[in-house]
Amino acid sequence: MRLLERHFLLVLVALYLAAFALWPLGQLFAEALAPNKEGVLFGTFLDQWESRSAIRALSHTLEASFLSTLVSVVIGAVAAVLLVLTDMRWKGAIVFMLLLPLLIPSQIMALAWIELTGPTSPILAPLGLAPEPGMTNPLYSKWGIVIVMGVEHAALVFLTVRAALSSLPMDIVEAAQLAGARPLRIVMRILMPLAFPSVLSGAALAFVASIGNFGVPALLGIPGRYTMLTTLIYQRLQGFGPQVLGQVAALAVILTLIAAAGLLIRSLVARRFGAAVERTSAPLVPFPLGRARLPVEGVFLAFLTVIAILPLFALVGTSLLPALGVPLSLETLTLENYRFVLFGYEAAQRAFINSFALALSAAMISAAVALPLAYLSVIERRPLARLLDLFADAPYAIPGTVLAIAIIVVFLPPLPGLGVSLYNTGWIILVAYLARFLALVLRPTVAAMESLDPGMDEAARAAGAGMLTRLKAVVAPLLAPTLAAGGLLIFMQAFNELTVSALLWSSGWETLGVMVFFLHREGNTTAAAALATLALIAALGLAGVAALFARKLPSGVVPWRG
Repeated sequence: MRLLERHFLLVLVALYLAAFALWPLGQLFAEALAPNKEGVLFGTFLDQWESRSAIRALSHTLEASFLSTLVSVVIGAVAAVLLVLTDMRWKGAIVFMLLLPLLIPSQIMALAWIELTGPTSPILAPLGLAPEPGMTNPLYSKWGIVIVMGVEHAALVFLTVRAALSSLPMDIVEAAQLAGARPLRIVMRILMPLAFPSVLSGAALAFVASIGNFGVPALLGIPGRYTMLTTLIYQRLQGFGPQVLGQVAALAVILTLIAAAGLLIRSLVARRFGAAVERTSAPLVPFPLGRARLPVEGVFLAFLTVIAILPLFALVGTSLLPALGVPLSLETLTLENYRFVLFGYEAAQRAFINSFALALSAAMISAAVALPLAYLSVIERRPLARLLDLFADAPYAIPGTVLAIAIIVVFLPPLPGLGVSLYNTGWIILVAYLARFLALVLRPTVAAMESLDPGMDEAARAAGAGMLTRLKAVVAPLLAPTLAAGGLLIFMQAFNELTVSALLWSSGWETLGVMVFFLHREGNTTAAAALATLALIAALGLAGVAALFARKLPSGVVPWRG
């Protein structure tokens, strides 16, 4: 019985990951690398290289992702230097503003930028700075995608570089000061070279995030006729036909290979440029800015206000307009758009219910799977569990569009033995969420499990407690805060998710991210802005709850913890 109990959990976890992650990804590659109609080996994949639209989308993807990564590196690295190495004030507010574009779903951030820069902008139009009525929004272009994605992913570079700079020891600076070096020279010639691997690491993360971004290219690139791979896959699936699955699977594999190359470069750069630094001395003491502090603070806060706050104000302003083009004033201000999306539009009401139910289910089930997997991997040290722990990261590391195609490839046909297809149901979205977001709760749970005293588990084992009893009575209560925080992160990601849902939703199973996207595409921008504002309020509220959890958790469990 004990032997059965020991293997029962491992088998369940293995079946979970096999069904939701390994099987779909394996089938995706099999579909993409299958022979074409002429029987040419790998013909389906190779045919995409003869497609002008695919080659153009690939070049656009690489171009926009590279340029947006440069924007992210400049913003993120400069912010990290100012916040770690200088005595700037209001650092908490600055960090919040930096992380805001990352906390907000990409489609909502893109919509906010559209409302800020368009001819009817409630912020720029009263100042005479908006484009002339009838003009195309300047963000509907390559540079619009580059700017918005660059701003959104700057936080990835900032968090990486900040961690590296914060860990540097003070004795390096003291030695340079004794040699007569000035602060600027110390920063540029000593500290930044030591942090250079972290800059490249953050750049690689920003590049991979840009490769897989769907919300920004969809809202800005489709109107601007600047097609990227994620939007080409979406457009191909809209014309569903007998050959389309093989085509989009091949495109998804191309996306995966690019993302894998970015992560591989990150790993190689870290090994090549990493340097061992003695970290036993006191931490760095920020350099005083002196009389330059107030101007530096003012310029940087103004810049962050423009890129992070004004777009959201424009979004809220648009949501309060009766129609586009009407100036915002006390006389024109209305809550009709909110009444419409909350009480007058059945699809939006369903979207709230669906998003809440799917996000909550994904969070609870993922936490329930993460606990035994982390236990079997860390405490029991099962080789298979450790291997499964590595595989669990794959669905989150690859672009969401790739995972959605993989889920379609597997769950579009009737399930073996059941004869039922999950396609056009909410179950297929839940399957995708369960695969994609498991890593968000598993990684902090593994870290917390490694910090537990193994003596407690050994004592319970010596007292005759079985594995399930030890998990329930000993381990679960100790890890409950970590599991709750990880589940909350999953809920935040899934509640406003678009990339996966845009390819999997069906009538009756709309999600919030999908509804914001489609309301905007249909021309009902004021209603889209109202729905996006409600989703934004929910996202910020959840971030606040997560911040409360962060005080009781190890560093790194909640990513925006200071």
